[in-house]
Amino acid sequence: MSSQVIAFAQPREASSFPVNLMAFGEMNNDSGEAAFAGIIGQSSGLRHVLQLVEKVAATNATVLLLGETGTGKELIARAIHERSPRKTQPLVAFNCAAVPGSLFESEFFGHERGAFTGAHMQRAGRLELADRGTLFLDEVGELPPELQPKLLRLLQERTYERVGSSRTRNVDIRLVAATNQNLEEMVGECQFRSDLYYRLNVFPIRIPPLRERRQDIPLLVRHFTKKYSRQIGKRIDTVSEATLQSLMSWHWPGNIRELQNVIERCVILAEDAVLRLEPGALPAETQPAARARSSGQKAEIEAILRETNGRVAGPRGAAARMGVPVTTLASRIRALKINKHRFHQT
Repeated sequence: MSSQVIAFAQPREASSFPVNLMAFGEMNNDSGEAAFAGIIGQSSGLRHVLQLVEKVAATNATVLLLGETGTGKELIARAIHERSPRKTQPLVAFNCAAVPGSLFESEFFGHERGAFTGAHMQRAGRLELADRGTLFLDEVGELPPELQPKLLRLLQERTYERVGSSRTRNVDIRLVAATNQNLEEMVGECQFRSDLYYRLNVFPIRIPPLRERRQDIPLLVRHFTKKYSRQIGKRIDTVSEATLQSLMSWHWPGNIRELQNVIERCVILAEDAVLRLEPGALPAETQPAARARSSGQKAEIEAILRETNGRVAGPRGAAARMGVPVTTLASRIRALKINKHRFHQT
């Protein structure tokens, strides 16, 4: 089995025949695949991450997951929860970039009936739903400056109030936060509170991008091919050598999420039992062209953010103006290193 895995993971040494996907079967822990639900890989970088997960999971320490978009931070958060004493309690996810600042407190802390226009009934927030469990705070670097002290107080005192209530409530949560931004740099630029950063940075775990764990690509290709083949009702049992070499050599700026999307498209287009990469599936873009495109895109986004006072979500936000999902625009903003907070009007 091990020799087959090596041949598959290093296509340059493979023969001219297509690589047989089905021959690998369902890999187990002895073959090197991670024994964590949904986490696929055998690279040293991923193994190091999972070793840290095993060590910190049994504690109540706050964990800060660092990594690019699409590297699987939510899967790592779930692995921490499922190996913790809180595993029988809820794991509640909250995306800081997907909720407008005006709704953040209501969504996060909950609200009382009549607290604001449209609050027709009492509502528990995500924080309350996560009580005795784990709260996964995704894209924490997108938290607006005016809301950062409220999160700091929660971490310090484990207390909060619903919007429209003066009653202080206690909450017992384990916090796992994630970001693809450099919070240390944001602290230096006064975009993120230093005291909140130190509260979050108790146990940092850096998740490597896919380009740093290329030996995991064949395993991921196998996993996604089998997944989408079952969903669509096709039988695909081999991947062409040329396809595998292309997938191994691509730099994957969108990481595992991008690879997943590419494989899904290839499975949909497959006309026989061989997985092939369609022409144009991986963009062939020169560096000067990429820089020019990024520069133009950055100017367009900044112009719209200026018009929306830095608002990304909501019916009057930049995402709606551009006709793209909020999460997509938030990812572009991070990738282009745009400080949306500088467009806020006080």
